[in-house]
Amino acid sequence: MMEHVLIFLLLALFSEILGTVGGFGSSLFFVPIAGYFMDFHSVLALTALFHLSSNLIKIGIFRKGFDKQLVLKVGIPAVVFVVIGAYLTRFVDTALLEITLSIFLIVLSLTFLVFKHFEIRPNTTNAIGGGIFSGLLAGLLGTGGAIRGMTLATYNLDKATFIATSAIIDLGIDSGRSISYFLNGYVDQEVLRLIPALIVVSLIGTYTGKKILDYISEQQFRKIVLSLILLTGLLTLLKSLDLDLFHITFSHHLS
Repeated sequence: MMEHVLIFLLLALFSEILGTVGGFGSSLFFVPIAGYFMDFHSVLALTALFHLSSNLIKIGIFRKGFDKQLVLKVGIPAVVFVVIGAYLTRFVDTALLEITLSIFLIVLSLTFLVFKHFEIRPNTTNAIGGGIFSGLLAGLLGTGGAIRGMTLATYNLDKATFIATSAIIDLGIDSGRSISYFLNGYVDQEVLRLIPALIVVSLIGTYTGKKILDYISEQQFRKIVLSLILLTGLLTLLKSLDLDLFHITFSHHLS
């Protein structure tokens, strides 16, 4: 129904704004939101295509700086493993993976928020490991941005460089998984029908997020990233356990 489409697009806009402010993309919020409206495989396909447009816009807006070395160290293994993860969605039960991911995000974000001086070492091994893990989860669950965000956060990049670097890596990830999901048969007419509206949502959400960032310090930015990851972990855990936090009933498919 049309009212469900409008609700969906407003929630997608909110997730895009938060994803831009957090620096790790909207999929952390978009995947749980979309899951209330459509089946899991459609969510994967729609998220990948939505992110392609979103990341192109982010790269255009935050084009002044990105870390080339991190793009290579994190991006190459991420792209390889997102294809593997996307292929495995045909065989793997994702329920347990969603719960595991949510617990991991909660524990890791709380660790960084409570123990403020605790850091993952910014070395090549951790960068490659973060790329592998984020790519694999992006392929399997539709979202690996928090892992990528945690990896990039260890390098203490400025806001613009953080977002641009993350967007370029994510563009490679989304390109790889979009092809895999298409070959798996996940891209249908329902998904394609929503793409034009989501491109507009990407533009408005990214621009709004950038304006919000103009009023946020580097220290506040780091806290926001960690807090949003914690919130997403909690919401994902609730959804994985079939608990409806908002007590809202949506139709299973947008029509």
